[in-house]
Order: sequence, then structure tokens, then C-alpha cells
Amino acid sequence: MSFCRRSLGSVTAALLLACAGWSAQAQPTAGYPHKVIRIIVPSPPGGPPDQIARMVATKLTAALGQPVIVENRAGAGGMVGTAYVAKTPPDGYTVLITTASHTVIPAFTPNTPYDAVKDFAHVTMLAENFGQVLLVRPSLPVKNVQELVALARQQPGKLSYGQAGLGTASHIPAEVMLAAANIDMLEVSYRGTPAAMTDLLGGHIDLFFIGTQIALPLVLEGKLRALAVTGKERWKGMPEVPTMQEQGFKDFNVVNWFGAWLPAGAPPEIVARLQSEIARALKEPDMQKEFDTLGLRGVGSSPEDFARFVAQDAAAAQEIARRIEGRKK
Repeated sequence: MSFCRRSLGSVTAALLLACAGWSAQAQPTAGYPHKVIRIIVPSPPGGPPDQIARMVATKLTAALGQPVIVENRAGAGGMVGTAYVAKTPPDGYTVLITTASHTVIPAFTPNTPYDAVKDFAHVTMLAENFGQVLLVRPSLPVKNVQELVALARQQPGKLSYGQAGLGTASHIPAEVMLAAANIDMLEVSYRGTPAAMTDLLGGHIDLFFIGTQIALPLVLEGKLRALAVTGKERWKGMPEVPTMQEQGFKDFNVVNWFGAWLPAGAPPEIVARLQSEIARALKEPDMQKEFDTLGLRGVGSSPEDFARFVAQDAAAAQEIARRIEGRKK
């Protein structure tokens, strides 16, 4: 009897081992990666998403033992490249790296050819900035956000703010501020940031939200006044400028961020592998130094945390878009 038990046990063990071996060979993730990986950046070369993608590509090439190349597929504000990735095979060889526009564009663009949440496997948040800087013309008689709000209430609809496109990083913080403070200002639309900044410097509009790196020299030269940064922490490049939260706007945290995605259906093992390698790279001193130069900080969140964040950010963008549309009716 004991012999039979041992024999059956041995046969069972052998069958399990054989099945395990077959299963490993059959898995599509076995040996990943075994060919070139492409990172698609849906914007032109030279911008922050492209710079980040090229840094990540260099690190992944060394870590994975296969070439990782960056391919720019710009067009339609990022929709061309993003839609392309959504439709590629979910085999881990096509990665999307882009900005917060990933969730904002669908909220402000009817018939976007992809769902920012459902059509992608969320790998990790790569980095985020410290928010935008709220700049005002020097002649505006306000020294902080509380005084700006008070002035806006005294003169409803008189103060003007610029925005360089619906849903852009110059537009969203302004809308959040107006809603939170329950104030009314005149919206002035521009085709891009340079035109808006020219008018702000010329005193033709009262305020504009812009990135820290662009704001810094203008503030240091006294050409414009910085009232706040929109992130939850002060930026070390302007340590004297408080956050919106410090000035009474609870939970105000509007930042630009950068993420990495695969097409929906990508194997969890590949998602986890890429996230792990990217998170490790983000901690390396040379990456941190480059991010400091760009006014960014590395994140490296888990796929689960990033997926939750993207869903929440997409919902928030939809709410802002509805608010704007309702105001125009």
C-alpha cells in the first residue's frame, strides 16, 4: 500500500512538472523582451515628454537587453499617436509616453478615438511637475491670491485671464480657481502660450498660469509677479512663492504629469516588469538630476495606483469640461 502511494505521488509530481514546463513554454511573456521595443510619444521632438521618453529608453535598453527606441507620432494635440498605440497588439512592444493631456483631451474633444482609461494598461506615472505658476501683471494691485480673489469679487467679470487652449495647463488651473473661489473673470483665448505671454507682459490681460521654468526668469527680472504655484508643494526654484493650498484653497493640486501605458490587454507580467525597471531607473542620480533641470520629480507609481489615478483624473477633467460648457450656454 505504501509503495502504491509513493508511486502515484511520483507520477503525479512528474505530470505536474511536465505541465508546468509546457505552461512556461506556452506563455507569450516567456523570454520578454526578444525584439525592439518602441516608445511612442504623441508630440514633436524636444518637448518634456520626448525628453523623458529618451531618458527612459536609454535606461530600459540597458536593463532589458533589447533596443528601446523613441518614435514621435505627433498630430491632433496628441490624439494621433495615442490612438495608434491603443490599436497596436498588446504584446508589450509598443509603449505610450505622454502627459496629462491623455485624460484631458477626451474631456474637451468630441469623438476622441480612444478611451483614456479602458483602452490602455496603466504602467506607471513617470514624473510630475510642481504645478503652474499664477502670474499677474506687476501693475495689478494684488500681492497674493486672497487679494486677487477680493479684487475679482469687487469687480465681477472685469479681471481677465488668458488660456492657451481648452483643457491646457494654462486653462485647467484657472477654471479650478474660479470654481473654488466662486468668482467671475473674463476669459481670453489664445492660439498658444507665446501670444498669451506677450499680452500679459504688455498689460493687456491680468493673469496667466504657466510652467515654472518659463515663469522663473520673468519673475526674477521683475517683469511679472508670481502669486502662487498650483502643486501641493513649493518649488525649490521659487521657494518664496506659496502654494494655492497655503493660501486657503484646500486640496488644490493641479500639476502636469507624465505617464507610461501599454495597450489594454497587455500581460500583467509585462506591465509589472516595465513598471519595475522604470521605477528603478527613476531613482538613479543622473535621472534625478535631469528631472531637477526640467522642474520635475520622479514618481514610479504601481500599475494599480496609476490606474486609479488616471480614472480619477479623467473624471475630474470631464467635470471641468461640463462646467465650462454649462457656463457658455
